[in-house]
Amino acid sequence: MIWLLIYISTGALVGFLAGLLGIGGGMTLVPILATLFATQALSADHNVHMALATAMASAAFTSSASVREHQRHGGVDWTIVKLMVPGMVTGSLLSTLASGWVSQRTLAIAFAVIVYAAATQMLLAKKPHASRTMPGFSACFGIGIVIGTLSGLVSAGGTFLIMPVMLYCGVAMHKAIGTGAAIGIPVTVIGTLGYIVSGWRMPDLPEYHLGFVYLPALMALVAGSIFTAPVGARLAHRLPVATLKRIFAILMFALATKMAVLYW
Repeated sequence: MIWLLIYISTGALVGFLAGLLGIGGGMTLVPILATLFATQALSADHNVHMALATAMASAAFTSSASVREHQRHGGVDWTIVKLMVPGMVTGSLLSTLASGWVSQRTLAIAFAVIVYAAATQMLLAKKPHASRTMPGFSACFGIGIVIGTLSGLVSAGGTFLIMPVMLYCGVAMHKAIGTGAAIGIPVTVIGTLGYIVSGWRMPDLPEYHLGFVYLPALMALVAGSIFTAPVGARLAHRLPVATLKRIFAILMFALATKMAVLYW
C-alpha cells in the first residue's frame, strides 16, 4: 500500500508540472520510477526499461487531461499538431521498438545527455524573431522524426524539444505549451505500444506487467495526475512561466544527474 501512495503522490506532482509546462511528464518520471523500481528490486536488468515504458504510458493520460484545459483557453494550434505528429510518431515508434535490445546503462546515459541538452536550452532560450513561421510538411516531418526518436529514448511526448522549435518559429509561449501537449498524445500512445511490443517476451519482469509497462505503478500515477494536470494547465494561462521553466530546467539537471550516477 505504501508504494501505491508514493506512486499516487508522484503522479499528482508530475501531473501538475505537466499541465503547467505542456509536457507529458514522462521525462520527469523516468529517474524517479527507475529509483523506485530499483528500491523495490522489481527487475535487476530492466528497471530502466520499465521506468521508460511506464512513464510514457502515464504521459499519454496526463497529456490528454491537460490538453482539454488548454483547448478551453484557445491554447492549441491544431495546424501545427497535424504538421508535426506524423514524423514524431514515426521516430518514437522506431526508438521504442528497439529499446529491448539496448542495455539499461546505455538508455540511462542517453536519457541524461538528452535531458541535459533540453534543460540547457530552457535556461538559454531567447525570444524568436517575430517574422519566423513554421516550415512546410516535409521539413516538419524530418524534424519530427529526429525529435520523436529522441523522445522515445527519454519516454517523453517531445514537448521539451518541439517547444524550442515552435518558439523559434514565432509561436506564442502559451500557444506553444498547449500545442506541445496535444502533439504529445499520439506520440506517447504509439511509443507506449512500442515499449509493450519490445518487452512482450522479456524474462525476469515482475507480475502485472504489459511488456515493459508496470501496471500497478501506471494506475496509481494516472490516479494522481489526471486531477492535477488540469489545475496546472489553468495556471499556465494566468501566470508567467519563464521563472517556472528555469526552475524546471534545474530540476531536470538534478534528475538527469541522478539517473547517470545510478546506472553509470
